[in-house]
Amino acid sequence: MALGKYARIDNRRSSSNYCSTVTLVMFVALCLVGVWMMTSSSIVPVQNSDVSSQENKNDVKEQVEQVSQTNENNAQQFEDSPGDLPEDATKGDSNVSFSQEESNSNNQEKTKLPEKTTENATEEKQEEKPEESPAKESTYEETKSEDASKTKTENGERKTEDGNSKTKDGDSNSEAGEKKTDEGETNSGGQGDSEEGSSEKKTGSEESEKKLDSQESEKKSDLDESDKKSEDSGEMKDGDKRDGQIEEKVEQNENKNSEQNSDKKDDGQAKDQASHEVFPSGAQSELLNETTTQNGAWSTQAVESKNEKEAQQPQQTGYSWKLCNVTAGPDYIPCLDNLQAIRNLRTTKHYEHRERHCPEQAPTCLVPLPDGYRRPIEWPTSREKIWYYNVPHTKLAEVKGHQNWVKVNGEYLNFPGGGTQFKHGALHYIDFIQTSVPDVAWGKHSRVILDVGCGVASFGGYLFDRDTLAMSFAPKDEHEAQVQFALERGIPAISAVMGTKRLPFPGRVFDAVHCARCRVPWHIEGGKLLLELNRVLRPGGFFVWSATPVYQKNDEDVEIWNAMTKLTKSMCWELVAKDKDKVNGVGVAIYRKPNTNECYERRSQNEPPICEDSDDPNAAWNVPLQACMHKVPVDASDRGSHWPEQWPARLEKPPYWLTSSQVGVYGKAAPEDFTADNEHWKRVVTKSYLNGMGISWSSVRNVMDMRSVYGGFAAALKDLNVWVMNVIPIDSPDTLPIIYERGLFGMYHDWCESFSTYPRSYDLLHADHLFSKIKKRCNLVAVVAEVDRILRPEGKLIVRDNVETITELENLVKSMQWEVRLTYSRDKEGLLCVQKSMWRPKEKETIVSAIA
Repeated sequence: MALGKYARIDNRRSSSNYCSTVTLVMFVALCLVGVWMMTSSSIVPVQNSDVSSQENKNDVKEQVEQVSQTNENNAQQFEDSPGDLPEDATKGDSNVSFSQEESNSNNQEKTKLPEKTTENATEEKQEEKPEESPAKESTYEETKSEDASKTKTENGERKTEDGNSKTKDGDSNSEAGEKKTDEGETNSGGQGDSEEGSSEKKTGSEESEKKLDSQESEKKSDLDESDKKSEDSGEMKDGDKRDGQIEEKVEQNENKNSEQNSDKKDDGQAKDQASHEVFPSGAQSELLNETTTQNGAWSTQAVESKNEKEAQQPQQTGYSWKLCNVTAGPDYIPCLDNLQAIRNLRTTKHYEHRERHCPEQAPTCLVPLPDGYRRPIEWPTSREKIWYYNVPHTKLAEVKGHQNWVKVNGEYLNFPGGGTQFKHGALHYIDFIQTSVPDVAWGKHSRVILDVGCGVASFGGYLFDRDTLAMSFAPKDEHEAQVQFALERGIPAISAVMGTKRLPFPGRVFDAVHCARCRVPWHIEGGKLLLELNRVLRPGGFFVWSATPVYQKNDEDVEIWNAMTKLTKSMCWELVAKDKDKVNGVGVAIYRKPNTNECYERRSQNEPPICEDSDDPNAAWNVPLQACMHKVPVDASDRGSHWPEQWPARLEKPPYWLTSSQVGVYGKAAPEDFTADNEHWKRVVTKSYLNGMGISWSSVRNVMDMRSVYGGFAAALKDLNVWVMNVIPIDSPDTLPIIYERGLFGMYHDWCESFSTYPRSYDLLHADHLFSKIKKRCNLVAVVAEVDRILRPEGKLIVRDNVETITELENLVKSMQWEVRLTYSRDKEGLLCVQKSMWRPKEKETIVSAIA
C-alpha cells in the first residue's frame, strides 16, 4: 500500500525535478547534522545564517518551551502502564503513538530532521511504524528525558491505517489540547529545530501532502472526531447517546480529571460525574473500602443456621463456555432441577421434590435462550401482556383460562388481572380487604406482604398501585411456569415451597401474609406450616386467608375450617373479620397476630408449644421446620416490640432498635452507620447510576442487589418504576431485618449455589464488593454463569470491587461477548458496568444430574 502513495507523489512532479529535490534535501540535512554535532550540546541546534528570519527563530523558541512544559506536565500526570498494547502502538493523551524507548530516540532524530519527505525517509518510517489496530482504551506513558528542553512531535509522524499511510498534523502537544488544523498542513515549528531549507522542502511537498489529506479526508475526519473525544473526556468512546444518556464504554482517570480541558464543558461534566459521583469522597470514603467492614452487632446467617457449606472450589483459568444440555432446557434452575437427587428422595409427601437440591458442583455452562426470544415488554404494559415466545407455555392457560389467570392471544400471553379468587379484578379484591379491616391500610401501615401460592402474582402486581410490595412465591411446575409468568410480567416472585425447611426470611418482618385459595394444609402436623407463617409475621400483623373453607359449605371445607379455627385460637390469632365479596363470590377471613405474650401465658395447654429460648427465629438458611411459636418481644428496645413508622417515613429513619452501643457494618455506631450508608447510595445513584452509565431506566423493572447491606441502593431507587430484591449472603452481616424495617424486602442466599428463580428474570444486577468475597470459597466461573442465567439479554451488571476482581470479571464477561460499558479504577478500587449479549455458545455440555 505504501507504493501507491509514492506513485501519487511521482505523478505530481517530473523525475528530474524530483531527483534534484531529493539530492538537495539530503545534502542540507547532512550539513545540518554535521553542524549540530560540532556546535551544539543541546537538543535545540544553534541557529545559523541559513535561518530565514529572526521571527522564525523566536517562534521556534516559544514552541520549544511550550512543548517542553507540556512534557513535564504529562510526566507528572500519567504513569499508567501500556497494558497489553504493543510498544509501538501505545497511545498517549493526545493519541500520540509511541513507546517509551522509541520516544527517547525519536525525539533526537526528529530534532535533527524535522520532516522527511524523501522516498527513503518515508520508507524508513513505514518500516519503523507497523500497522496499528484501534485500541479500546487510552494508555498513558511518561516520556523520560534528561533535558527539560527536549521536544517531541505530537502528530508529526505517519501512521499506517488499513494499509494507507497518511501524515497527521504537527500541532504541539499542549495542555489545553489545541485543535488540529483542518487544512492538514505540516507544521515544523514545534520540532525544536532550525527551519533552514523549510521553504524549499515545503515547495516540493506541500502539494502532495494536501492531495493525500484530501483523498483521505473522510477517514481522517472520523479519526479526528474520535481523537478529540478521547482528548476531551479522557474515556468517552464513540459518543453515541440514547435518551440523552451516554451509552458507550468509559475509562476514567482521577489525575486526568483534575487537569483536563476546561473549555470542553459537556464532556467534562459527564467525566466529572463519573469520577466524583460513582465513588464516595471525603468523609464517606470508608463506605467504599469494603476491607474495613465488620459484622458489627449482627451475626452471620451461616452461624445462625449452622449450615454454611465450606466448599472450596478450584479456580478455572480457561473460559471456554458451553451450552447446558438439560431436560429443563431454557428454564433450567440448577438447585430445583437436580433430577438425580429428586429420584433418590425417600418420600415426597412434604413436597421435598420441590425444595432445593443443589448439585455438588455448580454448573459452569450457559442456559440456552427460547426460540424466538425477544426483549421483554416494559412495565406497566407487561403486567397485562408478555411475549408468548419468551415463556412458551400453554398448560396454565388451558387449565386456568376460565379463572382469568392467563390467556393465549396470538404472539402474546394476556393476563386479565384476575385470579381464582378475584375474577373481576385484583384491585377490587384488594380494596375489599381494606374495607373489611381498615387497619390494614395498604401502602401506609401494611407495606411489605408475603403472598403464598401466588399463581401468576396478579395480587402482588396490582398492590403496586397501592404502594405496597409483595414477596410472591410458589413451587416450580406446580402450575406450569406460574412464577416465570410473574417475573416476565415485572412482578416480584421466587420459586419456593413450604415443605420441610424454613422460608429464607428472618423472623417478624412481614406486615401481612396473604393466601388466596392456596391449597396448603395449614392445619396438619400440629400446624407446622402455619407456625412458619407466624415466625415471619410481624407482631400485630395480619393473615389474609381467602380459600374455599372460608365461604364454602361442603364437608371437606367445613372440616378444614373447624380445624383452622381451633389452631388459630391456640396460636392466639384473633379473627378480626370474616366477610364475603359479592362481586367475586369469595369470602375472606382476616386474622391478627398478638403483640404481647399475655394470651400465650393464659393458655390451659401449651399447644402449640413455645419455642426454646435458644431457638433463633432469624435462623432461616436450611433450618428444619419446628411446630413451635416464638415469644413476642416486649422490651421497648427489641425489634418487633413496636410497629415501624408509616410508609414512606420508615424508609429514611433508622429503626428504633438500632442503638449507639451497637457497631455498624462500616465501624460506626449503628444509627450513624445506617444514615451514612443511606446518604452514600442516594448520592451515587442520583448523580452517577441514573445519568453516567448509559442505562435506559425506562427499560429496567426487575432489579437485584446481590449483596445488600442496609438496603441503601434499593432505597435510592424508590422513585423509579422498579422493584429491588435485596439479597443478604449467608456469610455477610445479617442486616436483612433492617431492610424489612425500611419497607423493602429481600432474602438470604448462598452465592455458591443457584438462586431460586427462572433464567432471564432480572433486568439489572448490582454487586458491591461481592465477588472478591465469594471467590475465596466458590468457583467464580460458576458464579458468573449463574449471573448470566439470572440476567436478561441486554440486561446490565454493575460491579464495585477491588481492581484485581474487576479485571478478572471483565475478562470473564468479555469471553461471553458481553459489552463493557464502563470501567473505572482509583486507589485499588474499581467499578464495572457491562451489558449481557444474546450470544450463546455452540458446543454443549450435558449436566447428568439434570437429565430425566
